Amino acid sequence: MHSGRCPLRCCGSHSFSRREFLQGSATVLASSVLAGGCSSVMTGSPVAQRRIKACGPASKYVPTLRAAFVRRKEDYGMLWPGAVYDGEAARQMYTEKIKATADKLGAKLDMRAEAIHSLAEAESWIAQGEGAKADGFVLVVLDRQQHSWPTAQKVAQSSLPSIIFSPLGTSFTTNTVHVAETPGCVVYSTNDFGQAAYGMKMLCAGAKMRRTRCVVIRGTKRYDSPLADTGITLRHVPAPVFIEEYNRTPESEEMLTMADDYMRRARRRTGATHQDVINGVKSYYVAGKILEAEGADAISMDCLGALGEIKVSLPCIAWSRMNDDGIPAACEADYGAVASHVLVQYLFDRPGFQQDPVADTADDSIIGAHCSCPTRLNGFGERPEPFDLMHHHGNRDAVPRPLWRIGQRATSIDLLPGNKDTPTTVLVSAGTVVENMDVPPSGGCVVSVKVKFDGDQEVLSFPGFHQIFFYGDYKHQVKDFCQLFGFTAQIV
Repeated sequence: MHSGRCPLRCCGSHSFSRREFLQGSATVLASSVLAGGCSSVMTGSPVAQRRIKACGPASKYVPTLRAAFVRRKEDYGMLWPGAVYDGEAARQMYTEKIKATADKLGAKLDMRAEAIHSLAEAESWIAQGEGAKADGFVLVVLDRQQHSWPTAQKVAQSSLPSIIFSPLGTSFTTNTVHVAETPGCVVYSTNDFGQAAYGMKMLCAGAKMRRTRCVVIRGTKRYDSPLADTGITLRHVPAPVFIEEYNRTPESEEMLTMADDYMRRARRRTGATHQDVINGVKSYYVAGKILEAEGADAISMDCLGALGEIKVSLPCIAWSRMNDDGIPAACEADYGAVASHVLVQYLFDRPGFQQDPVADTADDSIIGAHCSCPTRLNGFGERPEPFDLMHHHGNRDAVPRPLWRIGQRATSIDLLPGNKDTPTTVLVSAGTVVENMDVPPSGGCVVSVKVKFDGDQEVLSFPGFHQIFFYGDYKHQVKDFCQLFGFTAQIV
Protein backbone atom coordinates (compact mmCIF):
# COMPACT_ATOMS: atom_id res chain seq x y z
CA MET A 1 0.00 0.00 0.00
CA HIS A 2 1.01 3.63 -0.30
CA SER A 3 3.14 4.88 2.54
CA GLY A 4 1.89 7.68 4.77
CA ARG A 5 4.63 9.98 3.54
CA CYS A 6 3.28 12.72 1.32
CA PRO A 7 5.04 12.66 -2.06
CA LEU A 8 4.13 16.25 -2.87
CA ARG A 9 6.19 19.40 -2.45
CA CYS A 10 4.02 21.56 -0.23
CA CYS A 11 4.50 25.29 -0.04
CA GLY A 12 3.27 26.11 3.44
CA SER A 13 0.00 25.95 5.34
CA HIS A 14 -1.73 28.68 3.30
CA SER A 15 -0.38 27.64 -0.13
CA PHE A 16 -1.69 25.10 -2.58
CA SER A 17 0.40 21.99 -3.14
CA ARG A 18 1.67 21.50 -6.61
CA ARG A 19 -0.91 18.75 -7.23
CA GLU A 20 -3.81 20.88 -5.90
CA PHE A 21 -2.71 23.75 -8.10
CA LEU A 22 -2.52 21.55 -11.20
CA GLN A 23 -5.83 19.85 -10.50
CA GLY A 24 -7.52 23.19 -10.03
CA SER A 25 -6.04 24.67 -13.19
CA ALA A 26 -7.72 22.87 -16.05
CA THR A 27 -6.44 25.40 -18.53
CA VAL A 28 -2.77 24.83 -17.80
CA LEU A 29 -0.98 23.18 -20.70
CA ALA A 30 2.65 22.38 -21.21
CA SER A 31 4.51 24.65 -23.58
CA SER A 32 7.68 22.58 -23.75
CA VAL A 33 6.95 20.69 -26.97
CA LEU A 34 9.89 20.09 -29.26
CA ALA A 35 9.43 22.31 -32.29
CA GLY A 36 9.25 20.20 -35.41
CA GLY A 37 10.28 17.12 -33.46
CA CYS A 38 8.87 13.62 -33.32
CA SER A 39 6.98 13.95 -30.05
CA SER A 40 3.23 14.17 -29.60
CA VAL A 41 1.19 15.52 -26.70
CA MET A 42 -1.19 13.62 -24.43
CA THR A 43 -3.62 16.07 -22.84
CA GLY A 44 -5.35 13.77 -20.39
CA SER A 45 -3.93 15.79 -17.47
CA PRO A 46 -3.77 19.58 -16.90
CA VAL A 47 -0.05 19.65 -17.72
CA ALA A 48 0.34 17.79 -20.99
CA GLN A 49 2.80 14.92 -21.27
CA ARG A 50 4.95 14.65 -24.36
CA ARG A 51 4.82 11.10 -25.69
CA ILE A 52 8.06 10.06 -27.33
CA LYS A 53 7.61 8.79 -30.88
CA ALA A 54 9.85 6.92 -33.29
CA CYS A 55 11.92 9.24 -35.50
CA GLY A 56 13.79 6.82 -37.74
CA PRO A 57 13.55 5.61 -41.34
CA ALA A 58 10.94 2.94 -40.54
CA SER A 59 8.59 5.48 -38.98
CA LYS A 60 8.62 7.52 -42.19
CA TYR A 61 8.56 4.70 -44.71
CA VAL A 62 5.44 3.97 -46.80
CA PRO A 63 5.45 0.36 -48.05
CA THR A 64 4.38 -0.32 -51.63
CA LEU A 65 2.32 -3.42 -52.43
CA ARG A 66 1.46 -4.68 -55.92
CA ALA A 67 -1.78 -6.64 -56.18
CA ALA A 68 -3.49 -8.52 -59.01
CA PHE A 69 -6.10 -11.17 -59.77
CA VAL A 70 -5.56 -14.13 -62.05
CA ARG A 71 -8.25 -16.09 -63.95
CA ARG A 72 -9.47 -17.17 -67.40
CA LYS A 73 -11.18 -14.66 -69.67
CA GLU A 74 -14.12 -16.92 -70.53
CA ASP A 75 -16.90 -18.19 -68.28
CA TYR A 76 -16.01 -20.83 -65.71
CA GLY A 77 -18.57 -23.36 -66.96
CA MET A 78 -18.11 -26.91 -65.71
CA LEU A 79 -14.51 -26.43 -64.59
CA TRP A 80 -13.78 -25.25 -61.03
CA PRO A 81 -14.70 -22.88 -59.53
CA GLY A 82 -17.71 -23.60 -61.75
CA ALA A 83 -20.66 -21.70 -63.18
CA VAL A 84 -21.98 -21.28 -59.62
CA TYR A 85 -19.13 -18.90 -58.80
CA ASP A 86 -19.52 -15.21 -59.66
CA GLY A 87 -15.91 -14.33 -60.43
CA GLU A 88 -16.61 -10.68 -61.22
CA ALA A 89 -18.48 -10.14 -57.96
CA ALA A 90 -15.62 -11.81 -56.11
CA ARG A 91 -13.08 -9.56 -57.86
CA GLN A 92 -15.01 -6.44 -56.89
CA MET A 93 -15.43 -7.57 -53.28
CA TYR A 94 -11.77 -8.50 -52.81
CA THR A 95 -10.64 -5.33 -54.56
CA GLU A 96 -12.52 -3.29 -51.95
CA LYS A 97 -11.10 -5.38 -49.11
CA ILE A 98 -7.53 -5.09 -50.41
CA LYS A 99 -7.84 -1.32 -50.82
CA ALA A 100 -9.35 -0.91 -47.35
CA THR A 101 -6.58 -3.03 -45.81
CA ALA A 102 -3.85 -1.06 -47.59
CA ASP A 103 -5.39 2.20 -46.33
CA LYS A 104 -5.49 0.85 -42.78
CA LEU A 105 -1.85 -0.23 -43.02
CA GLY A 106 -0.77 3.11 -44.48
CA ALA A 107 0.60 1.34 -47.55
CA LYS A 108 0.69 2.48 -51.16
CA LEU A 109 -1.27 0.04 -53.31
CA ASP A 110 -0.58 -0.59 -56.99
CA MET A 111 -3.58 -2.64 -58.11
CA ARG A 112 -3.63 -4.09 -61.63
CA ALA A 113 -6.81 -2.83 -63.33
CA GLU A 114 -7.56 -6.07 -65.18
CA ALA A 115 -7.10 -9.64 -64.11
CA ILE A 116 -4.05 -11.51 -65.42
CA HIS A 117 -5.34 -13.54 -68.37
CA SER A 118 -2.18 -15.30 -69.56
CA LEU A 119 1.20 -16.48 -68.40
CA ALA A 120 2.85 -13.81 -70.56
CA GLU A 121 0.86 -11.12 -68.76
CA ALA A 122 1.90 -12.67 -65.44
CA GLU A 123 5.58 -12.59 -66.34
CA SER A 124 5.33 -8.93 -67.40
CA TRP A 125 3.52 -7.98 -64.18
CA ILE A 126 6.12 -9.74 -62.04
CA ALA A 127 9.01 -8.09 -63.90
CA GLN A 128 7.45 -4.65 -63.44
CA GLY A 129 7.07 -5.21 -59.69
CA GLU A 130 10.64 -6.44 -59.32
CA GLY A 131 11.92 -3.49 -61.36
CA ALA A 132 10.00 -1.04 -59.19
CA LYS A 133 11.41 -2.72 -56.05
CA ALA A 134 7.98 -3.06 -54.50
CA ASP A 135 7.74 -4.43 -50.99
CA GLY A 136 5.68 -7.43 -51.99
CA PHE A 137 3.13 -9.10 -54.26
CA VAL A 138 -0.47 -9.93 -53.38
CA LEU A 139 -2.00 -12.36 -55.88
CA VAL A 140 -5.65 -13.37 -55.62
CA VAL A 141 -6.34 -16.60 -57.51
CA LEU A 142 -9.91 -16.69 -58.86
CA ASP A 143 -9.49 -19.79 -61.03
CA ARG A 144 -8.12 -23.32 -60.76
CA GLN A 145 -7.50 -23.76 -64.48
CA GLN A 146 -5.01 -22.97 -67.23
CA HIS A 147 -2.37 -20.36 -66.32
CA SER A 148 -3.69 -19.53 -62.82
CA TRP A 149 -1.52 -21.78 -60.65
CA PRO A 150 1.51 -21.57 -62.95
CA THR A 151 1.20 -17.80 -62.38
CA ALA A 152 1.07 -18.36 -58.61
CA GLN A 153 4.22 -20.48 -58.85
CA LYS A 154 6.06 -17.75 -60.76
CA VAL A 155 5.00 -15.13 -58.20
CA ALA A 156 6.17 -17.40 -55.38
CA GLN A 157 9.56 -17.83 -57.05
CA SER A 158 10.03 -14.12 -57.72
CA SER A 159 12.58 -11.99 -55.89
CA LEU A 160 9.86 -10.23 -53.83
CA PRO A 161 7.99 -11.65 -50.83
CA SER A 162 4.52 -12.70 -51.88
CA ILE A 163 1.09 -13.60 -50.53
CA ILE A 164 -1.11 -15.97 -52.55
CA PHE A 165 -4.81 -15.82 -51.60
CA SER A 166 -6.99 -18.66 -52.92
CA PRO A 167 -10.70 -18.41 -52.04
CA LEU A 168 -12.37 -21.78 -51.61
CA GLY A 169 -13.18 -23.36 -54.97
CA THR A 170 -10.08 -22.04 -56.73
CA SER A 171 -7.61 -24.73 -55.69
CA PHE A 172 -7.11 -28.35 -54.76
CA THR A 173 -4.27 -29.40 -52.52
CA THR A 174 -2.67 -30.67 -55.73
CA ASN A 175 -2.37 -26.98 -56.70
CA THR A 176 -1.23 -25.53 -53.40
CA VAL A 177 1.34 -28.24 -52.65
CA HIS A 178 3.64 -26.81 -55.31
CA VAL A 179 3.93 -23.43 -53.56
CA ALA A 180 3.14 -24.19 -49.91
CA GLU A 181 6.74 -24.49 -48.73
CA THR A 182 8.32 -21.93 -51.05
CA PRO A 183 10.57 -19.55 -49.06
CA GLY A 184 9.47 -15.97 -49.51
CA CYS A 185 5.82 -16.90 -50.12
CA VAL A 186 2.82 -17.70 -47.93
CA VAL A 187 -0.39 -19.24 -49.31
CA TYR A 188 -3.80 -18.77 -47.71
CA SER A 189 -6.53 -21.09 -49.03
CA THR A 190 -9.74 -19.90 -47.38
CA ASN A 191 -12.75 -17.61 -47.67
CA ASP A 192 -11.48 -15.74 -44.62
CA PHE A 193 -9.99 -12.55 -46.04
CA GLY A 194 -8.58 -11.83 -42.58
CA GLN A 195 -5.74 -14.19 -43.43
CA ALA A 196 -4.95 -12.26 -46.62
CA ALA A 197 -5.12 -9.01 -44.65
CA TYR A 198 -2.60 -10.44 -42.19
CA GLY A 199 -0.44 -11.40 -45.16
CA MET A 200 -0.48 -7.78 -46.32
CA LYS A 201 0.44 -6.71 -42.81
CA MET A 202 3.40 -9.09 -42.84
CA LEU A 203 4.64 -7.52 -46.06
CA CYS A 204 4.42 -4.05 -44.51
CA ALA A 205 6.00 -5.16 -41.22
CA GLY A 206 8.90 -6.79 -43.06
CA ALA A 207 9.44 -3.65 -45.14
CA LYS A 208 9.55 -1.51 -41.99
CA MET A 209 11.81 -3.97 -40.16
CA ARG A 210 14.33 -3.77 -43.00
CA ARG A 211 14.45 0.01 -42.51
CA THR A 212 14.50 0.14 -38.71
CA ARG A 213 17.33 2.00 -36.99
CA CYS A 214 17.93 1.10 -33.35
CA VAL A 215 20.07 3.17 -30.99
CA VAL A 216 22.26 0.94 -28.81
CA ILE A 217 23.65 2.85 -25.83
CA ARG A 218 26.78 0.94 -24.95
CA GLY A 219 30.54 1.24 -24.49
CA THR A 220 32.59 4.20 -25.65
CA LYS A 221 32.56 3.95 -29.46
CA ARG A 222 30.12 5.26 -32.06
CA TYR A 223 29.45 3.10 -35.11
CA ASP A 224 26.69 1.51 -37.21
CA SER A 225 26.35 -2.21 -37.90
CA PRO A 226 23.73 -4.47 -39.50
CA LEU A 227 21.76 -6.89 -37.36
CA ALA A 228 22.30 -10.16 -39.24
CA ASP A 229 19.75 -10.62 -42.05
CA THR A 230 16.91 -8.68 -40.37
CA GLY A 231 17.68 -5.42 -42.18
CA ILE A 232 17.80 -3.59 -38.84
CA THR A 233 20.65 -1.10 -38.42
CA LEU A 234 22.23 -0.88 -34.98
CA ARG A 235 23.52 2.61 -34.23
CA HIS A 236 25.91 2.30 -31.30
CA VAL A 237 26.11 5.43 -29.14
CA PRO A 238 28.61 5.72 -26.24
CA ALA A 239 27.05 5.23 -22.82
CA PRO A 240 28.37 8.59 -21.50
CA VAL A 241 26.02 10.32 -23.95
CA PHE A 242 23.04 9.09 -21.95
CA ILE A 243 24.66 9.70 -18.57
CA GLU A 244 25.69 13.26 -19.41
CA GLU A 245 22.30 14.10 -20.89
CA TYR A 246 20.57 12.69 -17.82
CA ASN A 247 22.72 14.70 -15.42
CA ARG A 248 22.15 18.00 -17.22
CA THR A 249 18.41 17.52 -17.74
CA PRO A 250 16.33 19.32 -15.10
CA GLU A 251 13.05 18.02 -13.77
CA SER A 252 10.20 19.52 -15.77
CA GLU A 253 6.49 19.92 -15.13
CA GLU A 254 5.68 17.21 -17.66
CA MET A 255 8.03 14.80 -15.86
CA LEU A 256 6.38 15.58 -12.54
CA THR A 257 2.95 15.18 -14.10
CA MET A 258 3.82 11.81 -15.61
CA ALA A 259 5.30 10.67 -12.29
CA ASP A 260 2.14 11.78 -10.47
CA ASP A 261 0.07 9.88 -13.02
CA TYR A 262 2.02 6.69 -12.32
CA MET A 263 1.59 7.22 -8.56
CA ARG A 264 -2.15 7.83 -8.98
CA ARG A 265 -2.77 4.81 -11.20
CA ALA A 266 -0.63 2.32 -9.28
CA ARG A 267 -2.63 -0.31 -7.42
CA ARG A 268 -0.09 -0.16 -4.61
CA ARG A 269 3.44 1.08 -4.00
CA THR A 270 6.22 -0.85 -2.24
CA GLY A 271 9.63 0.67 -1.65
CA ALA A 272 9.73 2.97 -4.66
CA THR A 273 9.49 6.63 -3.67
CA HIS A 274 7.94 9.49 -5.57
CA GLN A 275 11.45 10.71 -6.40
CA ASP A 276 12.35 7.25 -7.73
CA VAL A 277 9.42 7.50 -10.13
CA ILE A 278 10.43 11.01 -11.21
CA ASN A 279 13.99 9.81 -11.85
CA GLY A 280 12.71 6.93 -13.98
CA VAL A 281 10.42 9.22 -15.97
CA LYS A 282 13.40 11.51 -16.59
CA SER A 283 15.14 8.56 -18.27
CA TYR A 284 12.15 8.30 -20.61
CA TYR A 285 12.56 11.89 -21.81
CA VAL A 286 16.35 11.61 -21.99
CA ALA A 287 16.00 8.48 -24.13
CA GLY A 288 13.54 10.39 -26.29
CA LYS A 289 16.07 13.15 -26.90
CA ILE A 290 18.66 10.60 -28.01
CA LEU A 291 16.12 8.80 -30.19
CA GLU A 292 15.34 12.08 -31.93
CA ALA A 293 18.96 13.20 -32.24
CA GLU A 294 19.95 9.89 -33.85
CA GLY A 295 16.84 9.58 -36.03
CA ALA A 296 15.98 6.15 -34.62
CA ASP A 297 12.92 3.89 -34.41
CA ALA A 298 14.00 1.72 -31.48
CA ILE A 299 16.37 1.78 -28.52
CA SER A 300 18.42 -0.52 -26.33
CA MET A 301 20.97 0.03 -23.60
CA ASP A 302 23.63 -1.80 -21.63
CA CYS A 303 21.76 -0.55 -18.58
CA LEU A 304 23.46 -2.61 -15.89
CA GLY A 305 26.91 -2.09 -17.38
CA ALA A 306 26.48 1.65 -17.79
CA LEU A 307 24.33 2.56 -14.80
CA GLY A 308 24.55 -0.29 -12.32
CA GLU A 309 27.32 1.31 -10.25
CA ILE A 310 26.14 4.95 -10.39
CA LYS A 311 23.11 6.86 -9.15
CA VAL A 312 21.57 7.53 -12.55
CA SER A 313 18.18 5.77 -12.59
CA LEU A 314 17.95 2.44 -14.36
CA PRO A 315 15.51 2.95 -17.26
CA CYS A 316 12.91 0.39 -16.16
CA ILE A 317 9.95 2.80 -16.24
CA ALA A 318 11.39 4.47 -19.34
CA TRP A 319 11.57 1.22 -21.32
CA SER A 320 8.16 0.10 -20.05
CA ARG A 321 6.65 3.39 -21.18
CA MET A 322 8.39 3.41 -24.57
CA ASN A 323 7.11 -0.07 -25.33
CA ASP A 324 3.64 1.09 -24.27
CA ASP A 325 4.04 3.95 -26.76
CA GLY A 326 4.97 1.65 -29.65
CA ILE A 327 8.74 2.18 -29.53
CA PRO A 328 10.69 -1.10 -29.36
CA ALA A 329 12.89 -0.76 -26.25
CA ALA A 330 15.16 -3.68 -25.34
CA CYS A 331 17.06 -4.24 -22.12
CA GLU A 332 20.76 -4.98 -21.72
CA ALA A 333 21.78 -4.18 -25.31
CA ASP A 334 20.41 -7.55 -26.44
CA TYR A 335 20.32 -7.41 -30.24
CA GLY A 336 18.02 -10.40 -30.63
CA ALA A 337 15.58 -8.84 -28.19
CA VAL A 338 15.63 -5.66 -30.28
CA ALA A 339 14.49 -7.60 -33.35
CA SER A 340 11.96 -9.59 -31.32
CA HIS A 341 10.39 -6.39 -29.97
CA VAL A 342 10.29 -4.95 -33.50
CA LEU A 343 8.62 -8.09 -34.87
CA VAL A 344 5.95 -8.19 -32.15
CA GLN A 345 5.08 -4.50 -32.33
CA TYR A 346 5.04 -4.22 -36.12
CA LEU A 347 2.97 -7.38 -36.58
CA PHE A 348 0.58 -7.42 -33.64
CA ASP A 349 0.19 -3.78 -32.54
CA ARG A 350 1.08 -4.52 -28.93
CA PRO A 351 4.20 -4.49 -26.78
CA GLY A 352 6.05 -7.53 -25.52
CA PHE A 353 7.85 -8.30 -22.27
CA GLN A 354 11.54 -9.18 -22.50
CA GLN A 355 12.38 -11.53 -19.66
CA ASP A 356 14.77 -14.02 -18.12
CA PRO A 357 13.27 -17.56 -18.19
CA VAL A 358 13.13 -19.47 -14.91
CA ALA A 359 11.95 -23.10 -14.70
CA ASP A 360 9.39 -24.19 -12.11
CA THR A 361 9.55 -27.98 -12.00
CA ALA A 362 6.58 -28.25 -9.62
CA ASP A 363 4.14 -27.59 -12.46
CA ASP A 364 6.41 -27.63 -15.54
CA SER A 365 5.99 -23.93 -16.20
CA ILE A 366 8.28 -21.06 -17.17
CA ILE A 367 8.47 -17.87 -15.12
CA GLY A 368 9.41 -14.82 -17.15
CA ALA A 369 11.24 -12.42 -14.84
CA HIS A 370 12.46 -8.88 -15.55
CA CYS A 371 11.90 -5.28 -14.50
CA SER A 372 10.68 -3.37 -17.57
CA CYS A 373 7.33 -4.89 -18.47
CA PRO A 374 4.92 -2.67 -20.45
CA THR A 375 1.37 -2.15 -19.18
CA ARG A 376 -0.58 -1.97 -22.47
CA LEU A 377 -0.38 -5.71 -22.99
CA ASN A 378 -3.77 -5.81 -24.74
CA GLY A 379 -2.63 -3.41 -27.46
CA PHE A 380 -1.41 0.14 -27.95
CA GLY A 381 -4.92 1.54 -28.16
CA GLU A 382 -6.34 -0.58 -25.35
CA ARG A 383 -6.62 -0.05 -21.61
CA PRO A 384 -3.45 -0.86 -19.64
CA GLU A 385 -3.36 -3.68 -17.15
CA PRO A 386 -3.33 -2.71 -13.44
CA PHE A 387 0.15 -2.39 -11.99
CA ASP A 388 2.10 -1.92 -8.77
CA LEU A 389 5.11 0.34 -8.28
CA MET A 390 8.05 -1.38 -6.64
CA HIS A 391 11.79 -1.16 -6.22
CA HIS A 392 14.02 -2.96 -8.72
CA HIS A 393 15.33 -6.27 -7.33
CA GLY A 394 18.55 -4.36 -6.65
CA ASN A 395 16.51 -2.42 -4.05
CA ARG A 396 16.69 0.83 -6.02
CA ASP A 397 14.77 2.90 -8.58
CA ALA A 398 11.13 2.33 -9.57
CA VAL A 399 9.60 -0.52 -11.54
CA PRO A 400 6.00 -0.92 -12.77
CA ARG A 401 4.78 -4.43 -12.04
CA PRO A 402 1.82 -5.10 -14.37
CA LEU A 403 -0.53 -7.91 -13.40
CA TRP A 404 -0.96 -10.34 -16.27
CA ARG A 405 -4.48 -11.70 -16.78
CA ILE A 406 -4.78 -15.27 -15.48
CA GLY A 407 -5.97 -17.63 -18.20
CA GLN A 408 -4.73 -15.31 -20.96
CA ARG A 409 -3.19 -17.07 -23.95
CA ALA A 410 0.34 -15.82 -24.60
CA THR A 411 3.10 -16.28 -27.15
CA SER A 412 6.86 -16.34 -26.61
CA ILE A 413 9.38 -15.55 -29.34
CA ASP A 414 13.15 -15.34 -29.29
CA LEU A 415 14.93 -14.17 -32.43
CA LEU A 416 18.44 -15.58 -32.62
CA PRO A 417 20.43 -13.52 -35.16
CA GLY A 418 22.22 -15.62 -37.75
CA ASN A 419 25.48 -15.06 -39.59
CA LYS A 420 26.87 -15.65 -43.07
CA ASP A 421 26.66 -19.41 -42.54
CA THR A 422 23.50 -19.67 -40.43
CA PRO A 423 20.08 -18.10 -41.07
CA THR A 424 18.25 -16.24 -38.33
CA THR A 425 16.15 -18.56 -36.18
CA VAL A 426 13.00 -17.60 -34.28
CA LEU A 427 11.99 -19.79 -31.33
CA VAL A 428 8.21 -19.77 -30.92
CA SER A 429 5.98 -21.08 -28.13
CA ALA A 430 2.39 -20.57 -27.05
CA GLY A 431 0.82 -21.15 -23.66
CA THR A 432 -1.42 -19.85 -20.90
CA VAL A 433 -0.71 -17.38 -18.09
CA VAL A 434 -1.22 -19.14 -14.75
CA GLU A 435 0.18 -16.84 -12.04
CA ASN A 436 1.80 -13.51 -11.17
CA MET A 437 4.58 -14.46 -8.76
CA ASP A 438 5.24 -12.31 -5.69
CA VAL A 439 8.83 -11.10 -5.34
CA PRO A 440 9.62 -11.21 -2.44
CA PRO A 441 9.23 -13.82 -0.95
CA SER A 442 10.78 -15.30 -4.09
CA GLY A 443 13.98 -13.74 -5.28
CA GLY A 444 14.67 -12.24 -8.69
CA CYS A 445 13.00 -9.58 -10.79
CA VAL A 446 9.83 -8.06 -9.39
CA VAL A 447 7.85 -8.70 -12.58
CA SER A 448 7.62 -12.50 -12.63
CA VAL A 449 4.82 -13.97 -14.72
CA LYS A 450 4.32 -17.73 -14.88
CA VAL A 451 3.24 -19.33 -18.18
CA LYS A 452 2.35 -22.96 -18.80
CA PHE A 453 3.45 -23.62 -22.38
CA ASP A 454 1.85 -26.15 -24.71
CA GLY A 455 3.73 -29.27 -25.68
CA ASP A 456 6.15 -31.39 -23.73
CA GLN A 457 9.34 -29.30 -23.78
CA GLU A 458 11.41 -29.96 -20.65
CA VAL A 459 11.30 -26.71 -18.70
CA LEU A 460 14.81 -27.11 -17.29
CA SER A 461 16.15 -26.92 -20.85
CA PHE A 462 13.64 -24.43 -22.26
CA PRO A 463 15.59 -22.91 -25.18
CA GLY A 464 16.56 -19.27 -25.53
CA PHE A 465 16.98 -16.28 -23.24
CA HIS A 466 15.39 -12.84 -23.06
CA GLN A 467 12.39 -14.21 -24.94
CA ILE A 468 9.53 -11.79 -25.57
CA PHE A 469 6.22 -12.77 -23.93
CA PHE A 470 3.10 -11.09 -25.33
CA TYR A 471 -0.67 -11.47 -25.21
CA GLY A 472 -2.37 -13.73 -27.76
CA ASP A 473 -1.78 -17.10 -29.40
CA TYR A 474 0.18 -16.14 -32.52
CA LYS A 475 2.43 -19.14 -32.98
CA HIS A 476 1.27 -19.88 -36.54
CA GLN A 477 1.32 -16.20 -37.58
CA VAL A 478 4.95 -15.88 -36.46
CA LYS A 479 5.80 -19.06 -38.38
CA ASP A 480 4.27 -17.52 -41.52
CA PHE A 481 6.33 -14.36 -41.07
CA CYS A 482 9.49 -16.44 -40.82
CA GLN A 483 8.67 -18.30 -44.05
CA LEU A 484 7.92 -15.02 -45.82
CA PHE A 485 11.25 -13.41 -44.88
CA GLY A 486 13.67 -16.30 -44.86
CA PHE A 487 13.97 -16.96 -41.12
CA THR A 488 13.88 -20.43 -39.62
CA ALA A 489 10.93 -20.95 -37.26
CA GLN A 490 11.45 -23.46 -34.48
CA ILE A 491 8.29 -24.37 -32.59
CA VAL A 492 9.16 -25.13 -28.97
